[in-house]
Amino acid sequence: MTAHLVDGAALARRLRAGLAAQVRALQAAGMKPGLAVVLLGDDPASHVYVRHKIKACEETGVGSFLEKYEATLSERDLLARIEALNRDARAHGILVQLPLPKHIDARKIIQAISPQKDADGFHVANAGALMAGMEGFWPCTPHGCMKMLESIGYALPGKHAVVIGRSNIVGKPMAMLLLRQNATVTICHSGTRNLKALTREADVLVAAAGKARLVTGDMVKEGAVVLDVGMNRTEEGKLCGDVDFESVRPVAGYMTPVPGGVGPMTIAMLLANTLESARRAACA
Repeated sequence: MTAHLVDGAALARRLRAGLAAQVRALQAAGMKPGLAVVLLGDDPASHVYVRHKIKACEETGVGSFLEKYEATLSERDLLARIEALNRDARAHGILVQLPLPKHIDARKIIQAISPQKDADGFHVANAGALMAGMEGFWPCTPHGCMKMLESIGYALPGKHAVVIGRSNIVGKPMAMLLLRQNATVTICHSGTRNLKALTREADVLVAAAGKARLVTGDMVKEGAVVLDVGMNRTEEGKLCGDVDFESVRPVAGYMTPVPGGVGPMTIAMLLANTLESARRAACA
């Protein structure tokens, strides 16, 4: 067996094309969707991520407003800028690129963003809505993973899904989204005993631990769907995921590559959240 690759880049392009058509329809009705992006400091990875997000906005027709600040910007001043963006009718989505400098409390910043403009889906109001089975804005990476499962026609009811990682950004919301589709979900983390025994039971395995090549072929059930959320660098500087691609591909039924897998879908879902916020504002 050789796993079929789930091409996140191609799927994201198709989704963005659909979003672009929706943007044009909103523009014809007098609404210009816009995303405000706030970037602090000179972290190279953050600058790359922001550049990709701005480019995706341009390609889709979503307006983008990039605000760059020095890493020394105070927490008070950042909160003031967020409050101004909350009031800015041009910005339907607000994104503060993480990580933030150590002197700034990221949780406080995330909660300062209006839940109605929470393009990342990190606000506690949206997290609560997800937990309660209500509508809201979902975190972009887990939402993108769900779209990838949908794209291959995978039926989740009754399946066992194992999520490695318990972060508020990926692991926990991923588990909640899988539960909403009636999967049976196990969350594994640094305190989990006998990780291999659990992962080998997974029909769907989501690797989001942030540890390069953690998941190897002997940890995967034959025919499983493996979604690799990891984005790591090897000692040689090569980009790799949390899944050891070469050993897992002969075992899995479907899997995502790194790069070109989950990453492009995260950006597509960011645009989808921004567009939905604009649509709601137009109907208000």
